[in-house]
Amino acid sequence: MRILRKKTLKVKLKTDNPIPIQTRLKELIGDWLFISGYLIALFLLAMGFYNLVLGNIPAFTEAQSQLLAFSNSVLPLTIIFAWLDYRKGSFGKHWAGLQLVYKHKSLSYSLLRSAIKFFPWQLGHMGAIRSAYQADALSIFLSTSAGILFLTFLLMGLLRKDKRHPADLLAGTQVQLKYQKQL
Repeated sequence: MRILRKKTLKVKLKTDNPIPIQTRLKELIGDWLFISGYLIALFLLAMGFYNLVLGNIPAFTEAQSQLLAFSNSVLPLTIIFAWLDYRKGSFGKHWAGLQLVYKHKSLSYSLLRSAIKFFPWQLGHMGAIRSAYQADALSIFLSTSAGILFLTFLLMGLLRKDKRHPADLLAGTQVQLKYQKQL
């Protein structure tokens, strides 16, 4: 009896990864549009619930606002992008003709990558929410840190020869052109 083995494509991470900046920006815009659509739908659902069910928008404490922002935007989008990238790639990657390759493909590495990738966004939320309640050194630090991390991720993903940012480095992943021959 012959045992059938699943044929796996051996993918290598490249030291020189020639993705044009325009292609990478197209991916980022596509993912931004996806995220924006999610957030608009979330806003409309929340406003409908607050106005139709509760009669108005409730007052939230800073801690409640932080929890709402994390649990309704950052956490779900981190999970959605981890799943999409693990399966076949995000909307932006499809649109731009890119794929995410793994040194060791697993959902846990995809989740690690997404969590690190969305960390600057979480810091930005924390800083913005904190400053709405009390503008202080912590809110400035959180917002500034978010901006610095965002720029670091963006510039590394665009300018490094291998096009990897900190999330890729820690998760053992790399964004590559989809239709390029693998060596």
